Amino acid sequence: MKHVTHIKDLGPAGVEAVLSQAEAWKKKAPGALFPGSILGMVFFNPSLRTRTSFEAVMLRGGGNAIILDVGAGVWKLEHREGAVMNLDRAEHLKEAAPVLSRFVDMLGVRTFSQGGGDEEDEVDPIINAFRKWATVPVVSMESAREHPCQGLADVLTLRETFGSTKKLPVTLTWAPHIKPLPKAVPNSFLLSAAAAGCEVRVAHPPGFELHPAVRAEAEAYAKATGGSITYTHEQDEALAGSRAVYAKSWGPTAAAAFSPNDVTALLASYSGWMPTLRTMSRAAKDAAFLHCLPVRRNVEVADEVLDHPSSRVVDEAGNRFHVQRALLHWMRSQSL
Repeated sequence: MKHVTHIKDLGPAGVEAVLSQAEAWKKKAPGALFPGSILGMVFFNPSLRTRTSFEAVMLRGGGNAIILDVGAGVWKLEHREGAVMNLDRAEHLKEAAPVLSRFVDMLGVRTFSQGGGDEEDEVDPIINAFRKWATVPVVSMESAREHPCQGLADVLTLRETFGSTKKLPVTLTWAPHIKPLPKAVPNSFLLSAAAAGCEVRVAHPPGFELHPAVRAEAEAYAKATGGSITYTHEQDEALAGSRAVYAKSWGPTAAAAFSPNDVTALLASYSGWMPTLRTMSRAAKDAAFLHCLPVRRNVEVADEVLDHPSSRVVDEAGNRFHVQRALLHWMRSQSL
């Protein structure tokens, strides 16, 4: 049984296999890939693109999807082993995951960071609890550590725009926000781009470093694929000659140690990092702009960038369908 909850479940070879299949099926749609199959989708957090795209994959593939919103029509779920369940979490994943596995052929799980800090997010407790107790393949629809489907869609967009990602210079730049956001998306872009052989430049203010384990994993992928990774606190340095600019906000490394007011003030102090057309002018002339969405206009990214012809954010979102169709098929074929 094969789960895909992190990029390491694919590795560079798996990333290439999924992206190649996604490209091929985007050009010529396959037949019904999932006849009679059911994907159970467990949402601890809201969704627009993820929910719609996964459901569309199943329906267009001849299957179906069951949507479960935790705490809204579904019991709140406990994941901690040994927990004394005397609060509002009425059911434990030790029972919920195997029970759901009796009804569906695959499980998708969406569970954001719980705000306990980088070390807790690195453990990724809820998605890994599903991996432990489910008896059908589990796919991540975003977890505390990663959003692998988003990372795959990002790289597919780069391939469609530039033809190849080998040695492609791309910039992952931090962007401001009204609150600290999880690191799942920047982690996944870094890991996926490294696995695809990109030359990745990561730019962020001091104190916003990604977790050492994520950086080490990305370095290993870059070494295997001929890519490279550099880090800088200077946005202009990272942008020079870059063919793609990926903007995303994320919280400070020690966010758990800050009060909410402290974090808000810290984020506001770096408002100059918001991408504008002037920002884009520092990259290559044909540079594409990427963002995972949703995006707070004129806080995280300026209107003039999102509305510019160089923006690929809608194409990027549309590619979620194509990579997820290929990914679910790959996961099931590896589980046979």
